Amino acid sequence: MSWSPRKKNKRRKNRNLNSADNTTWASVTHQELWKNIGSEAKTYFDFSLECENVDQAVELYNLQKISLLREISIKVGIQVLLKEYHFDNRHKPTFTEEDILNIFPVVKHVNPKASDAFHFFQSGQAKVQQGEACGCWERLLALLRSQLLQSAGHTAGFLKEGCELINEALNLFNNVYGAMHVEICACLRLLARLNYIMGDYSEALSNQQKAVLMSERILGTEHPSTIQEYMHLALYCFANNQLSIALNLLYRARYLMLLVFGEGHPEMALLDSNIGLVLHGVMEYDLSLRFLENALAINSKYHGAKSLKVALSHHLVARLYETKGEFRSALQHEKEGYTIYKNQRGFASGINVLFLSFLSWGSSMKRPKKSSEYLKYLTQQAVALQRTMNEIYKNGSSANIMPLKFTAPSMASVLDQLNIINGILFIPLSQKDLENLKAEVQRRQLLQEAIKESDNQKPENTETVTLKSAGTSAITSDDAAETQTSA
Repeated sequence: MSWSPRKKNKRRKNRNLNSADNTTWASVTHQELWKNIGSEAKTYFDFSLECENVDQAVELYNLQKISLLREISIKVGIQVLLKEYHFDNRHKPTFTEEDILNIFPVVKHVNPKASDAFHFFQSGQAKVQQGEACGCWERLLALLRSQLLQSAGHTAGFLKEGCELINEALNLFNNVYGAMHVEICACLRLLARLNYIMGDYSEALSNQQKAVLMSERILGTEHPSTIQEYMHLALYCFANNQLSIALNLLYRARYLMLLVFGEGHPEMALLDSNIGLVLHGVMEYDLSLRFLENALAINSKYHGAKSLKVALSHHLVARLYETKGEFRSALQHEKEGYTIYKNQRGFASGINVLFLSFLSWGSSMKRPKKSSEYLKYLTQQAVALQRTMNEIYKNGSSANIMPLKFTAPSMASVLDQLNIINGILFIPLSQKDLENLKAEVQRRQLLQEAIKESDNQKPENTETVTLKSAGTSAITSDDAAETQTSA
């Protein structure tokens, strides 16, 4: 079959038109591109960019250019050469053609889910949330009614049921998806948290290590979920006395957080609080103070100066100043925290305030009392320090100096504070309470078994009675027939 020259000319014309349309983007200037971005942001998100170029946007919204480059590459599907880019160089372009390695299509899709396994996972999550809520709310009421044992029993039951459901979901996810999947990672993370709450620190560390490795391979090391996994793993490492590993994990998480989100992200406060507490535990007081003060500044910026998180940050800074012997600064920060908790204590502010205060540091009823006692202790230490300094100025080297009490932080107290800022609560029980709890659980199990046995015996008794009544009626009818025959 031969092709006519007219058809060839038409095809060439179409090719030239298409090539001209495809290269129009190359002539777009920076101002036109930024104008198009601003108009699309206003149309699609109803958000006005109050700036003329990207440099003004970076300054106005406190952004990082490396974070913007990362987000644009992920959203658009561009693979960029891994090297250090100089964004502030005015005389030389930041990117060249060799820096763009590849372009990938970004396809929106919905991942298929294993319905049975997902149902078990959701049920397990609900049981865990019920257990945590039951433990928190019932403990709050138990502190008023002295019924801590009952609340602990309900909490342990919910957590055990949740653990069984999560294990069943994990087995089903493994059968459906294989060894590597996001849902399996979520199951391992929740199992590690449950193991940690129930006191099995080694098992919690093992499950969390699997979750971290899986998140790194599936989502990548820079994903927000992976950063969160690093923080959880650091907490479990600290509980297992692996202090250096915990600190390295937190430093890595902070580096990734800076790379992805920048210094001003709200989650940076939680990360800096964790780092500051671990450094406080290893007696790196000056470095710890920098991280804790940064966490206090970020919490004040995003949650307000009267927030409960700000009060907790003030308390952590006060503990650090006390350890350093700077009692005036410690007294000032603890007064700030005490004022916030005292203002938030009233019932007029609502029951949610009570619950949040309970989450921040023990019971909302006891928190102002503890803070008041700590204030008295700091005041006594500050007065003792001032007397000592006056004695030294007055008598010189011959002064009779009373020894000051500088309390070094214990690992148990640091771990308690780490649990509080990470939202993990424990119900403290003595050995006698544990024995009573076991006896109460056994009594309830025996009572439930007795109820089940009585329920199973009831249908048998009713069948026997029915048979007996039927037999009686049959005998009566036969007797009547014999009576009629004889008659």
